[in-house]
Amino acid sequence: MAWITRFVTAVAFLAVGVMFSPETFGSKSEGPNSPSLSTFIKLAHLLSFSTAFGAALWVTFIGGIIMFKNLPRHQFGNLQSKMFPAYFSMVGVCCAVSAAAFGYLHPWKSATTPEMYQLGFLVSAFAFNLSNLFVFTPMTIEMMKQRHKVEREANVGDEIGWSKNQEAAKSNPKLAAMNKKFGMIHGLSSLANIMSFGSLAMHSWYLAGKLNL
Repeated sequence: MAWITRFVTAVAFLAVGVMFSPETFGSKSEGPNSPSLSTFIKLAHLLSFSTAFGAALWVTFIGGIIMFKNLPRHQFGNLQSKMFPAYFSMVGVCCAVSAAAFGYLHPWKSATTPEMYQLGFLVSAFAFNLSNLFVFTPMTIEMMKQRHKVEREANVGDEIGWSKNQEAAKSNPKLAAMNKKFGMIHGLSSLANIMSFGSLAMHSWYLAGKLNL
């Protein structure tokens, strides 16, 4: 994960530089930019945004639910522990590229109020993904591993769904306490993910309003 951390950090610093000082990278707050360069940056923005939005939609509302309903719970948790760091890294990088491209095309000094709001939504999506990547996901994975150990001692975890865990927790205070702590951390992670998706959804509405079909 060390290389992912360094890569995301580098992209984040580059994105911040482009957003707050686009002139350094050739953007013009007054007058037109190079048509070919503008087209390339628009393409980068569109591809990065669509990748982030599509991945968030699939993981949040489709893929995760299907896996939870069809995989043994420990197998599901172990798979998620490998998938989520990659997911938040990819979405975070895409949000950073998308925000940087939008900031380059709409420099803050000359941006309209709606454009400022949209840049805020993109930066928020990026920040929520960073919070998950570096804070909530590591905490969730560590707590999951501890709970799996307690559950294996109670012969729980090979089933599909939560019913066996909840039944065992009634007579196992340690498991009940871990369930509560895991639920709190996982809830914060889910909230950050939903807030990121909501920010991207707001930007999708803005882009839809710009279409002339």
